[in-house]
Parts: sequence; structure tokens; C-alpha cells
Amino acid sequence: MPDESSGAGHEASEREASEREARLVRRVRWRLVIWSGGTTLLVLLALGIAIYVAVTNTLADTGVSQLNDRASQLTEVVERGFGPGGPPTDFIFGGGGSGTFAFLVSDDGSVFGPNVTVPDALPDRDGIAAARLNGRDVRELDVAGVPIRILSQSVTDQAGTSVIQIVQDRTSEQRTLDVLVFVLFLGGIVVLLVAVGVGAVYAQRALVPIRESLAVQRQSLRRQREFAADASHELRTPLTVIRASVEHLKRNRDKPVAEVGAALEDIDAEASQLTNLVEDLLLLARSDSGVIELARQPVDLGDVAADAGTLMVTPAAAHHVSVVVDPEPAMVVGDSKRLRQVVTILLDNAIRHSPSGGTVTARVRAEGGRASLVVEDEGPGIRPEDLPRVFDRFYRAPGAPSGGTGLGLAIAGWIVTHHGGRIGVSNRLEGGARFTVEMPSLRGPMGPFAAGPHPAAPEAG
Repeated sequence: MPDESSGAGHEASEREASEREARLVRRVRWRLVIWSGGTTLLVLLALGIAIYVAVTNTLADTGVSQLNDRASQLTEVVERGFGPGGPPTDFIFGGGGSGTFAFLVSDDGSVFGPNVTVPDALPDRDGIAAARLNGRDVRELDVAGVPIRILSQSVTDQAGTSVIQIVQDRTSEQRTLDVLVFVLFLGGIVVLLVAVGVGAVYAQRALVPIRESLAVQRQSLRRQREFAADASHELRTPLTVIRASVEHLKRNRDKPVAEVGAALEDIDAEASQLTNLVEDLLLLARSDSGVIELARQPVDLGDVAADAGTLMVTPAAAHHVSVVVDPEPAMVVGDSKRLRQVVTILLDNAIRHSPSGGTVTARVRAEGGRASLVVEDEGPGIRPEDLPRVFDRFYRAPGAPSGGTGLGLAIAGWIVTHHGGRIGVSNRLEGGARFTVEMPSLRGPMGPFAAGPHPAAPEAG
């Protein structure tokens, strides 16, 4: 396994990568929120300005229309001629010119106005001058703190050219505009806050796949580093033995083969170990890349277990261990070759951990909509702290028998998981380990075992 300093370095590197990713995610989240809020603010500004301009123009058009109506009435009176009482310039109520009063300024400067007290600024001399020059003038003023609109229009009567000036109070109109601005401002703030809040929520949700993708990439990189470190460690030992044996043969090249046979046996044993390791590594690499396709056909798990048990009789005899297979018909859908590999791996693991004279038992049952395979040995069992890591790649518990690669149980876990099943491990009360495989039965669903991964199941490639 990798040394502790290397592991600490990897952990520090992972922490730094995690912190960088967290900062990146925070920046992206704030940018999304700012973009959301900024876009909403621009839309609100454009909409508010459009509404304000539209309402202002509408109110102004309505006001000018009233002024025009009053000016038309007064023009008609002036053109016909008015009596000694003067033209009708007082406030009027109702009709098109309602709420206005007027002034008539004759050519000689005489002023006829309403019979009420008006500010000294009225009539507006600038408006009169503009009307005499251009024929018509409309302007908005503040007189004595009151907003007004003034229409000045020249008219020709018997005495010459006079100017009619119609005055309109804009207080109600201005109050309407002020209320509109307040509503737009307050409503805009509320909408902006809501948009920022909603944007923050959706940004948080939108970044979930990114965070998950970054986590997957980080985990993938970590697994690649661990895989490379573990593989190099596992390859180093047999290669060292082979090199040492080759050096021994070089030093004794003139001796008969019988005298250097031990070195040849070591080379053969380590070459076999390397072959098994490379085959397992190739299988896992292909499974990670998704190029392995599993056959999907009806398979009797009991027959598969019986065949695998027959193949393991000879290896078991070499360890002075007996193998007992107790199969019952249990139909599943899967790849018979890969399922036989699972049984072989579990039996081989049980044999290597069983004491001389021990018994390895394999049982296959079909019940409750699931098919189960249970492999038990009579060895020392598994330490509680090792149970969660039994199916990790290259993991070998302290004191584990030699000859293994630390990949067999990981491969078994991958096969079972990709068959829609679960694999787990526990210790027997009477001693030894118990490996349990559960798969959906061909005759029914897995029932309570159908959802969720088993805690001990390895990750899919």
C-alpha cells in the first residue's frame, strides 16, 4: 500500500482541490445571482420608464384637450364680440374645459380675467409673447407652489389681435404621477429582492450538477491515483522477486538446472501472480470504461454454484479444505460466465482463509422474490474495522493470506451490482466469515431488497 507521507500528500492535495472547487462554485453562484438581479433591474427600469412616460403623455394629452376645448369656446365668443361684461373667463364646471379659467389680453394691453384673486404671475407674459409670435404656446409652470398648464393662443377680433390664455391646475395630475413613481419604485424593489432570492435558490439548484460533477471528477482522480499507487505496489513485489531470481540465475549460469530450480519456480510463481493481477486490472479497467457487456439470459444460480464448486475441489484439496455446495434451483437473469466468476472468487477467498481441515460451504436458495448465494468459511473472520473496506480495490487486511491481489472481491462486487443485486459480508457467531449475494429472482421482484445499494457493495465502474 502507499506510504503514509504519500497518503498525507494526497489528502492535502484533495483538500486544496476541494477548496478551489468551493471557491469556484461560490463565484459562479454569485455571478448567476448578479446576472439574474441585474437583468431584472434593467427590465424593471425599462418597464418603469415606459409606464411613466405613457401615463405622463396620457395625462398631458387629456389636460391639453381640456385647454383646447376652453380655448375654442372663448375664441368663438371673442370672434362674435362680447358685451360690456367682458368675455367668460371664470372657472367653469363640467364639459370639455372643466376646471380651467382664462385671461383675454387685447391688442392694446387690456386684460380681462376671472373674478377671483389670482397670483401676480398670471397672466403669463412670456406665454402671451410666444403666442403673438407663433400663434400658439403651451407650457407648464409652478406658480405660488401650484403646478399649472397654460395654453396661450392668438385670436383676431374686431379690435385687432388678442391673446387668449387658458390656465389649468395640474395638482391632481402631478399627485397621480408622484404616486405612480412611488408604486413603481417600491414595487421594483420588492420584485428585485424576490428576483435575487429566487435567482439565488435556482443558482443553488443549478450548481448541484456542477458540484456533483466536480465531486465525481475529484473522486475519479483520487481513485486513479490510488489505483496507480496500489497497482504499482502490487506489481513491485513480484517484479522484485523475478529480478532477484534472474540475478541468481545469471550468477549461477554454469550450474545444472536442478541446482537453480528454486529460482525458476519463484519466477514461475511470480509470473503467474503477475498474469492474474494484469487480468484483474484489465477487467476492472474495461468495467470502468463501460466496454464490458453482460449477457442477459435465464440462468440457474444453483447450477452455476455447483459448477464453480467442482472447479474449486482441486485448489481446496491443496489447502486441505473441503468444499460443500448445497444448491437449490434459483433462476435469475444474467451472465452465467460472470456469475460463475463471482462464486469462484468467493470460494477461493473462503478457501484461502480457512484453516487446514476446515470446510467451506456454499448455499443457493430462492425465496421471497430473490435468489441468494451464501458462502461461509471456518476461518478467523474479519475484523470489524475491516468490514467496510472488504470490497475496496487492492484492500488486503493485515494478516491476510499471501497469493491474493486484493482485486477479486472488488470484481465480484462489480459483477453483482451490475446484475441488479447486492453483496455483503458479516462474521458468523460460531467463527468465520459469511458472504451473501442477493439477486432478483426470475420469478418475482426482489421485494425489500430491490431499492438502494448495499452498504458493502463497491461502486460501479
